[in-house]
Amino acid sequence: MSADTPRRIIVLRHAKADWPNGVDDHERPLADRGRHQAPDAGRWLADSGINPDFVLCSTALRTRETWKLAAHELPKRPRKTVYEDRIYEASPGEIITVIHETPEEYADLVLVGHNPGVLGLTQVLAGDAGDPDALERLRVGGFPTAAIAVLSFSGSWKGVEPGVAELVSYHTPQD
Repeated sequence: MSADTPRRIIVLRHAKADWPNGVDDHERPLADRGRHQAPDAGRWLADSGINPDFVLCSTALRTRETWKLAAHELPKRPRKTVYEDRIYEASPGEIITVIHETPEEYADLVLVGHNPGVLGLTQVLAGDAGDPDALERLRVGGFPTAAIAVLSFSGSWKGVEPGVAELVSYHTPQD
């Protein structure tokens, strides 16, 4: 793929998690509500024509469960899924560093992570560029559980930096 290849970063926040007593934050499972949100997120991706070929998912239990339930709704499986510990509790800059390692053969990347990192990443990459309605809803509503931001840019994964993308779509669950 060339340096001007159109690419998408699909940012997915994990679905609603439970807070069981005595469970480490990294091992928190999805709540019942989250078990409904995650497949809905997958259906939205499928209905939007988004069928990613590469996935970067935090190693936290709630993100792994979210991705498993969402991916089941896609017409075909991504070519590769990487469970990446560096996404857990990561800042936008740390997430960008992980994105830089995406092989150039992939055009669509799903990143399954956590707030505040996913909100910050979306804001940093898009700035004020993109669909005005989506930008306003993101600004007002933040990044609730199971929300999805679709960012597009042209270029190399190594070229991902603040302001490189535009927000083309933003979806929040209807629960």
